[in-house]
Amino acid sequence: MRFERCRMLFGEEDFDKLQVAKILILGVGGVGSYALDCLYRSGVSDITILDYDVFDETNQNRQIGSETVGAVKVEKLQELYPGIKTINQRMDMVWVAGFDFEPYDIIIDAADSTKVKIEVAKKCYNKLIMALGSAKRYDASKIEVASIWKTHGDALARKIRNELKKDRFDRNFIVVFSPEEDKCKEKGSFVGVTGVVGLTVCSETIKKVLK
Repeated sequence: MRFERCRMLFGEEDFDKLQVAKILILGVGGVGSYALDCLYRSGVSDITILDYDVFDETNQNRQIGSETVGAVKVEKLQELYPGIKTINQRMDMVWVAGFDFEPYDIIIDAADSTKVKIEVAKKCYNKLIMALGSAKRYDASKIEVASIWKTHGDALARKIRNELKKDRFDRNFIVVFSPEEDKCKEKGSFVGVTGVVGLTVCSETIKKVLK
């Protein structure tokens, strides 16, 4: 049976919770694609992915599905993960303002845009798990899970905290981050970190569903 080992681990009642949980993944690159893979293999059957990008050759070091250069990411991933739902949509401030997050139990934010991340947090902080910077690092052992207000050593987290404070926003949400110092100036990346961030996001999602 496909999910027999998952049922053994979670038990029937909790596994049933996973199967009916509605999960939205914003961005399916180096982090989001691994979160998708993890959730799909764990028995979550109601997954929606949202992205507007196509695969580029430079994605091939870290993104699931990227062997098909030029393919629309959400379309290729739907081929690889039959049954998932897709939204081919650019994420910007207008989209955040108009999108209905209510139907989803958990929102996974693996988007690249800082402004979008901040606005998504304001709209659905109570069911949000946010992935922060994972580029320029190669030590997966440094990855941490914490409240956005307890993060340290991550420039993106600091920027998000500062902007939220300016807007007098003080609510709590969980983030996955790494305080590891940048190892390069450019956007160098390593799947050993981006993938582990995605898998950690998946783990936190499952924990949140089972609570």
